Amino acid sequence: MGLTASQIAEGLTFVGQKNPLIAEAVARVGHPEPRIRPRGYATLLRTIVGQQVSVAAAASVWTKLSALLGDDIPPHDLLAADFDSLRACGLSRQKQGYARSLCELVVTGELDLHALPEDDEEAIAQLTKIKGIGRWSAEIYLLFAEGRPDIWPAGDLAVQAGMGKLLGLAERPSEKEARALAEDWRPHRGAAAIFTWHCYNNPAL
Repeated sequence: MGLTASQIAEGLTFVGQKNPLIAEAVARVGHPEPRIRPRGYATLLRTIVGQQVSVAAAASVWTKLSALLGDDIPPHDLLAADFDSLRACGLSRQKQGYARSLCELVVTGELDLHALPEDDEEAIAQLTKIKGIGRWSAEIYLLFAEGRPDIWPAGDLAVQAGMGKLLGLAERPSEKEARALAEDWRPHRGAAAIFTWHCYNNPAL
């Protein structure tokens, strides 16, 4: 599960002590709600299904897959399904490739989603073995499904924009700049990331 409300509060208190601008923003807009996803295969499959489509379209595909393969969409069963059946559910050739990559890694045991390496970078390297799962998707999974406290998805445009807004920067920082600016926030950059999303479009700031 992701960071709890108390973990987010603790993390933002720490970051606010490092940067008064963050503390002022927290006092003005309050703490963000936790963002929690289940740990495991289904969450990553949902990530693949949801890539580059609307929430409604992704939900429709998931409903059809569940009807075809069962509620849990077991990886063995997805691997056994033929191309046309998956296509009829709304999975493109590319997404079928990504889904099969995930399922094969899970079925063979090469990827154990309940025993990822404790080191965040090593865990990201494991997750990005899945075709279609890049660094951003891996970081989001580790933050929302595992609640790792120091995940900082600096490549996320909303994180960059939220950070620029919070720190009063003239321009949205680049990924490299966002990483550098957040170094002092270790080991609570996860709470800061969730707060940047909370602040991104907040009219109170």
